[in-house]
Amino acid sequence: MSIISDGSPLGDLNEGLDGDVEDEAGRTGIVDSDDTSTSDTRSGYLVGRGSEVSPVLSVVMPTLNEEEGIGECIDRIERAVATLGVPAEIVVSDSSVDGTPEVAKNRGAIVIEPDQPGYGYAYRYAFERVRGEYVVMADADTTYDFEEIPRLLRTLRSENADMVMGSRLNDNIEPDAMPLLHRYIGNPLLTRFLNTFYDAGVSDAHSGFRAFRREWIDDLDLRTDGMEFASEMIMVASVRDFDIEEVSITYHEREGEETLDSFRDGWRHVKFMLLNAPGYVFSAPGVLFVLLGTVTMALSLAGTRLAGLVFGTHTIIAGSLLTIVGYQVANLAVFSLVAADPVRSPEDPLTEWIVEHLNLEQGILTGGIFFGVGAAYVGGMIYRWTISSYTVLPFLNLNMVAFTAIVIGIQTIFSAFFLGMSFQKRPSLNK
Repeated sequence: MSIISDGSPLGDLNEGLDGDVEDEAGRTGIVDSDDTSTSDTRSGYLVGRGSEVSPVLSVVMPTLNEEEGIGECIDRIERAVATLGVPAEIVVSDSSVDGTPEVAKNRGAIVIEPDQPGYGYAYRYAFERVRGEYVVMADADTTYDFEEIPRLLRTLRSENADMVMGSRLNDNIEPDAMPLLHRYIGNPLLTRFLNTFYDAGVSDAHSGFRAFRREWIDDLDLRTDGMEFASEMIMVASVRDFDIEEVSITYHEREGEETLDSFRDGWRHVKFMLLNAPGYVFSAPGVLFVLLGTVTMALSLAGTRLAGLVFGTHTIIAGSLLTIVGYQVANLAVFSLVAADPVRSPEDPLTEWIVEHLNLEQGILTGGIFFGVGAAYVGGMIYRWTISSYTVLPFLNLNMVAFTAIVIGIQTIFSAFFLGMSFQKRPSLNK
């Protein structure tokens, strides 16, 4: 994935998006509003909901009280559409209480009203209703220059990409357009999170200026309703190995009042990334804890002295706790696959093997072996303790190993039953 900054003029798209569309009167690029009539406007290429001309391009903007900026955004879209020379529709997915919908309608946009709140839901509601082969999405606050649409679409076609994003974080941000907290901490940190967990390879994960084909967005099956929708789109695309390209864009100062809550919305992104990456949340720390725990227990059994630290009774207790906690945390990675539908499933060999091969019988057998070995040792230890008239409790360190094996055995047996119940496929009887 690379950032393309060709500096070329907007120009039309010479391939695929060229070719005029004529109406019955022989005019190219007709315009109409929400009714079925046709009329010329500034661009001459906008089509309304009732038009017989099918748009090639759909530009979607979610709006929440963007009365001050929506008009300028539509003006820029019209100029971009005129540059492209293709029929297009502007779809405003509006949840405003100000004059935003009236301004948008008067300028030729199709205004729809989602039946639920939320940034993500506004987009999903609109995507179900757009008609263009190509879709461009962006905010309606004048921060994105819609006259750069041709560059995104040209890259979409020339690079054979699945999605093209406008990258803001390459010294193309106008003064006061983005708060310093967002520019140097928030956006870079969220982008690093997303790239680490999902191998996205993008430079600006939360740029809202994106272009793609309509059939592609339908295939993603996006589900979120809030601000995390922007992350979900990249997460799903990356996990499914779709090609994401970036084009360097200019980020402008917004018109109107800011509606973004930095910390609340930032946390929603981070939370969504974590909840959909059980391999990083459960598998990795679980395996690490088990390794640290077993190594600590082994060093304690051997009475090792290392850099002034004596491994003995206290360290073997700590090692036992680490091993048990790690084993339980690693189990949660497996449970997440049957209890939820994460965007990125755990990919470590152990979790994959358990999911593919471990059944109830094998789980009971494995757990039974751990439990049996531990219980046999504890039984012998109790016998020796009894015959000593309860005066000597031998081999405390070995006792901790046996107790650890017993706990892991019990966990394994009950985990096997849980997985067995979860993998059953039968209709619900509680209807």
